[in-house]
Amino acid sequence: MKIWQKNSTTNELVENFTVGKDRELDLELAKSDVLGSLAHVQMLQSINLLTEKELLEIQKGLKAIYQEIENNSFIIHKEVEDVHSQIEWLLTQRIGEAGKKIHSGRSRNDQVLVDLKLFFRDSIEEIVERTSVLFHQLISLSNQHKENLLPGYTHLQIAMPSSFGLWFGAYAESLVDDLELMLAAYKICNKNPLGSAAGYGSSFPLNRTLTTELLGFENLNYNVVYAQMGRGKSERILAQAMSSVAATLAKMAMDVCLFINQNFAFISFPDELTTGSSIMPHKKNPDVFELIRSRCNKIQALPNEIAMMTTNLPSGYHRDLQLLKENLFPAITSLNECLEIVTMMLENIEIKNNILDDPKYAYLFSVDAVNELVLKGIPFREAYKMIGKEIENSTFVAPKQVSHQHEGSIGNLCNNEIELMMKNILNQFNFDKKNNAIRNLIA
Repeated sequence: MKIWQKNSTTNELVENFTVGKDRELDLELAKSDVLGSLAHVQMLQSINLLTEKELLEIQKGLKAIYQEIENNSFIIHKEVEDVHSQIEWLLTQRIGEAGKKIHSGRSRNDQVLVDLKLFFRDSIEEIVERTSVLFHQLISLSNQHKENLLPGYTHLQIAMPSSFGLWFGAYAESLVDDLELMLAAYKICNKNPLGSAAGYGSSFPLNRTLTTELLGFENLNYNVVYAQMGRGKSERILAQAMSSVAATLAKMAMDVCLFINQNFAFISFPDELTTGSSIMPHKKNPDVFELIRSRCNKIQALPNEIAMMTTNLPSGYHRDLQLLKENLFPAITSLNECLEIVTMMLENIEIKNNILDDPKYAYLFSVDAVNELVLKGIPFREAYKMIGKEIENSTFVAPKQVSHQHEGSIGNLCNNEIELMMKNILNQFNFDKKNNAIRNLIA
């Protein structure tokens, strides 16, 4: 049962190979497909391709299908090729001839394009919400533990004093930049491709501005050829933004795996959040963070996977693009799961106090000692040599206090400023516009 089929049948092996995982993955797009159709048929009525009575029948039928999707009772039958065919077939079975008219003025190409854009918008909103929750938790932990010092490292060698305030705050600010990239991805995804048909427009007098407004898009993909070229590009840009969030989580996970190690012992977690060994009763393994590290490293490979699948494709639609869903959809789920479990784990993190009392960390303060001499008028290079000799002679005595006060340092975290940056970015997404438009469409 295919919306493109005429009087011939397709070889079963060819059909199974070309359909692939589409039925399974298309369930993710089912709500988006109904929403796109609701906007499209309202536009068709406005240009007199549907009567008001037909529009009402179609809207009622589509909204019933939408409710079935919400209730998890919607399925794509095995003899149906994809979600578009299933919804159109269901609608026609239930309301008759009017259901056959909903494909006027569009192609499956722009139908899947708008479905993906709608799906990506909602996926971005979920990622942003989870990232925002983690961000505020990191800021809270940074403020809570700003007095707790720990060693900083360069080349994995003891370097200079740091603090848990700096450590938590660093990852909070990293998420700010990650959401800058996500905002760019959202702007790309928030443009309407509907009405580009097979990529060359339509001879019908389509009102593409109307469907843009009905679906809450910020703008149109105006050029119909470029609208089709956006397939693959939107996925790649979204993957790049996801990769940035994943990189932050992977680096944090690696820090946690080091810091929980007995040779560091800076942090710990309750037993129920770690795992043990089959033969070593003393083990508390950070399996959660090891899996976060690996999952997020996979996500960091995603932009390159998509680029390699779309490299050197000419303009126009190609079936290669179908496979992008197989890479991107599971990655979206995985990233959200990582954000959720990192947040849960950090709710239970335990911080060790007085870490720097250990004598092996005394040399952390060598730069501070050099700076104290410089403040007394000694040239930096002379002060550097003096402290170096004290270290060689084992006569070095570390300063009693850390006096870092400039912006973003141990004594001046600037968390309020970081929070303001995040607030400004979050406000720019303006998810309310799309959500209000969708509510009106399905009301």
